[in-house]
Amino acid sequence: MYRDNTKVIKIGDRVIGGGNPVLIQSMTNTKTEDVAATVEQIKALTEKGCDIVRCTVQNEEAAKAISKIKEQISIPLVADIHFDHKMAIMAIENGADKIRINPGNIGSKDNVRQVADAARDRGIPIRVGVNSGSLEKSILSKYGRVTADGIVESAMDKIRMIEDAGYDNIVVSIKSSDVMMCVKAHEKIAPLCPYPLHVGITESGTVHSGNIKSAVGLGIILNSGIGDTIRVSLTGDPVEEVVSAKLILKTLGLRSGGIDVVSCPTCGRTNIDLITLANEVEKLAAGYDLNIKVAVMGCVVNGPGEAAEADLGVAGGIGEGLIFKKGKIVKKVPEDMLLGELKRELDGWQEVF
Repeated sequence: MYRDNTKVIKIGDRVIGGGNPVLIQSMTNTKTEDVAATVEQIKALTEKGCDIVRCTVQNEEAAKAISKIKEQISIPLVADIHFDHKMAIMAIENGADKIRINPGNIGSKDNVRQVADAARDRGIPIRVGVNSGSLEKSILSKYGRVTADGIVESAMDKIRMIEDAGYDNIVVSIKSSDVMMCVKAHEKIAPLCPYPLHVGITESGTVHSGNIKSAVGLGIILNSGIGDTIRVSLTGDPVEEVVSAKLILKTLGLRSGGIDVVSCPTCGRTNIDLITLANEVEKLAAGYDLNIKVAVMGCVVNGPGEAAEADLGVAGGIGEGLIFKKGKIVKKVPEDMLLGELKRELDGWQEVF
């Protein structure tokens, strides 16, 4: 398993690589220099389960805001820098727990060395990021177009730039909006790269399409033993990225905890408003730290029988429903009481089981 053998890297109080759990990352979409708005968003992300957060640093005001933001948050903060190595150094000086750069777009080798020296002084990692949309002309000319091989070659070149600067506290990121190209690139770089890999499908799209592309791409990559941190990149509220990432990791067996809600797709046998109920149960379940499965089923056919493995569930009837535990029916209640009854069962779950 590749992730079991990657270099162990510390980011703030979190550790990745070497078989440590895959961590969830997201990125703020506020103006970083707006400290209050950025802190508010980071706290919302943290509450949903974000492990590491990234902020863009485009100017001195944003770089200086890093220290003020860090005073008010509880998860590691990564500074994202393009083009200006001075912003990277300033972000480091203001307490960033990691920086993200593309060594190919911040100028000379001396600039790269200055950034590496600053990171070494503070003991923080550098994330080397390469996207398919930012490949250098020489790589595009060599391969004729954007390819997985080109992405990997570009990334390995950038890794060597940091290593040549005498630093190996490195995290690597290679991304593409082409899902299968991204998969292939990760399969190619994993045996070549000793450093932890941050995985994501870049520019994947809106919450709907982006979730599908990310689930497919990340699912294949992570299930191959590749990836130490992940981000589900969505055009929308960053909180959605964290919710989706948690579900992807849990589905792959890479994270446990939290209620797993399953529900049937509905059919002509359904006589309750199952769609509304299922959505309400999902929202309700998010507030409990219970490692159980809850089923929301439309009829007795799909109730305790098909969902027998569920720890707790409801099965709809005609204007009423059954509450069942471990496949056994325990009570029948009117439809408008199903959600409340389910909540009562969840509230008392730890005491009973």
